[in-house]
Formats: sequence, structure tokens, C-alpha cells
Amino acid sequence: MLTDKKFIFFDMDGTLIDSVGVWNQIDQKLIENQTNKIVDEIIIQNDRDTQLQKFSSEVNPYLCYCQYLKEKYKFQLSPEEIIKLRYEIAQDFLQNIIDYKPQADLIIKKLKEKNFTLAITTTTKRTNMEIYRTLNKNIISKAPLDEYFDLIYTREDVAKIKPNPEVYLKAMQAFNAKLEQCIVFEDSLVGIKAAKNAGLKTVAIYDKYSNNDIEEIKQQADFFINNYAELLSIIENL
Repeated sequence: MLTDKKFIFFDMDGTLIDSVGVWNQIDQKLIENQTNKIVDEIIIQNDRDTQLQKFSSEVNPYLCYCQYLKEKYKFQLSPEEIIKLRYEIAQDFLQNIIDYKPQADLIIKKLKEKNFTLAITTTTKRTNMEIYRTLNKNIISKAPLDEYFDLIYTREDVAKIKPNPEVYLKAMQAFNAKLEQCIVFEDSLVGIKAAKNAGLKTVAIYDKYSNNDIEEIKQQADFFINNYAELLSIIENL
């Protein structure tokens, strides 16, 4: 899996950190705030995944998603006001609740010890990544991002989000890396597609919020792991 590799690219939400469910809770709270209705998290996630993929070529897919929420749930706020409120609701979650997936921090440290070059290639907003970098006590205490990652690309660093391969092509260019030197860790089907569209080898890590796509994820990814514990022995033997 990692033999002859030098550069390892990690997605963030659902791959390195347990955050997909948190964003469901944030959107659930947003909808409740505006409608006094509680919508099931699975419905919320399916809607968000569908809309972000639909608007992946737009300048601001998340603003388009907020326009969708406004129309579906009859919000009185403008899309700009909705995205601002969504971010305000998210602050406590981003700073205090979100954490690494089990043993992800250990994997990062082991890979660094083995002299791999690590990068985060995410479509998460830069403002969220800044919170993870500087304010999230869980991440900072276990494996500070600046200490272990040589490059972090966020939503603002690309014109098109996944499944477009731009973020991966840009990361390879930054390192002057060859395809065969790189491998990608992703949790979602859209992320796996982005990496494959760039011609890269992929490792899919299980995340329960991708259960609807799990069979296709397994088919498309080059490797599949249920958790990072499965990866520890592989790294130890390199």
C-alpha cells in the first residue's frame, strides 16, 4: 500500500477527523432555529452531499447550498445571512467537540517518523481549518496540524471542489511529485472519485456517514480499511 510512496494526501472531514456527523447536527440546529422543526440527520446529510456535488463548479457551493435550504425550508433570511448564522452555530462544535478519528493522530506521527511528506487536501473552508489549527484543543493537544503537515489546501485554494481533481493536481504540482509517489486517504465516494480523476492511488477509510455509498467506495478505491488500527502494523513494517 505505502511501498515506494513519498507523499500522502489526507482529506479532512470524515477522514482525519470525526466531523461529518457534527455538520449534520449543525445543519439540524440551523433548520430548527429557523423553522422550529427537527429534521432527521440522514435527510440533512443526503441533501447536503447532493447539493454540494450539484454546485461543485460554482464559485461558492456552500452559498448555493444555503439558497437550497432557504427554498426548501422557507427561511426568511437571505443565503448570505444563512451562511453567517450557520458559521456562528458551528463555532462551539469546531472548537470543542470535533476530534481526530480514533488513532488518526498516531498514524500521522508514525508516518512523519517514517519521513513521509503529508498534506491535507480538503474542500473544508479555510476559516474552519484555522480553527482546527489554532483553537481546537483536541487536535492541538494530540497532533497539531502545523507540526505534521507540510501543506494544507482548503476550499479557497481551488476553483472547483471534489469530485473535480484540482486539489490533488495542485498538491502534486506544489511538491513536484510524480503520480506513482503519491497516495490519497479519503472517506467519501466524491473524494475517492476526485483522487481517481487525478490518476492517484487511493485508500478509503470507513466512515458510517458514507454507508449509502460503501459498496461503490470499496469498488473504486485501491485499498479499504475499517479503521486506522489496521494501518498501524503496515506502517510499523515499512
